[in-house]
Amino acid sequence: MRIFLDAMGGDNAPQAPVEGALEALRLFPDLEISLAGDLAVVEPLLKDCDDVRNRITLVDAPEVITNDESPVMGVRTKKKSATVIGMLQLKAKEVDGFVSCGSTGAVLAGGMFRLGRIPGIERPALAPVLPTGTNPGALLIDCGANVDCRPQYLLQFGMMGSIYMEKVMGVNNPRVGLINIGVETDKGNELVKTTYPMMEKAPYNFVGNVEAREITNNAADVLVCDGFCGNLVLKFMEGVAKSLLKIIKKELLADTRSKIGAALAKPAFNRVKKDMDYSEVGGAPLLGVQGAVVKGHGSSNGHAICCAIKQCRKIIEGRVPELIEQGLQSMLPEEEA
Repeated sequence: MRIFLDAMGGDNAPQAPVEGALEALRLFPDLEISLAGDLAVVEPLLKDCDDVRNRITLVDAPEVITNDESPVMGVRTKKKSATVIGMLQLKAKEVDGFVSCGSTGAVLAGGMFRLGRIPGIERPALAPVLPTGTNPGALLIDCGANVDCRPQYLLQFGMMGSIYMEKVMGVNNPRVGLINIGVETDKGNELVKTTYPMMEKAPYNFVGNVEAREITNNAADVLVCDGFCGNLVLKFMEGVAKSLLKIIKKELLADTRSKIGAALAKPAFNRVKKDMDYSEVGGAPLLGVQGAVVKGHGSSNGHAICCAIKQCRKIIEGRVPELIEQGLQSMLPEEEA
């Protein structure tokens, strides 16, 4: 299995992508990695990896699409960027998957215009896994790729999310919920009220509306919403998690009794921190494109990137793009299928 890794993407590039690649190569003996970036800065970082060096192919990709430029223009003009080269190699079946911690917009644009959508999929979607206190958590789809959505988009998001949670995360018959301001069918804006009856008829386990306070309460395995709502949910949860950990740390160090209790409870707190840590998940899959694509967090360290590569492997092994195409066919009227 060969995975294309963007070595220049993310706040900690190129050190973190190289470290993540080496960790993944040592973890998976069958893995090969195409490491793409500015060879002048990437190659010197590989001097102490003789044990896996023969499974690394360096790809010269000196151009970088930054967060400050138009993603579409970047994908069109920067043909020597890792995003463009990687998407084209994935389309040509020269690699099996693509991982990047670079510009989210560039990954989306590359997936749409260089790799291509699965036939029939209206819009690809980014879908991170949220911590809910249960294993493996809940998939939020979409988290920002599609700010303005139509009911058909949300209907397909539910199908793609259900397949991902079953084939990659191992959830049997995943529960699909529609994020709304109430559980009643007549609540919400026009988008969700129109989508609800469509999802009721869909060939997946739709469990109805999910209020925001139930998102982390194991109300559903797949949480469907438009990208505007999803991005607000994601960023708010990240902020709450950081604030809670900060408050807990402050109070545990407030007095001698609390410090003693904190010392005794340290293993439990470490487990909680790990459950809330995005780096253990890896990244957000871009579902709906014709290949396995994972977008890692911009601040990913080496271990987080290794987890993103591991996640990409599961998408490949689970044949997720192929199953999404099959799932789409099951949603078509009989005369169209």
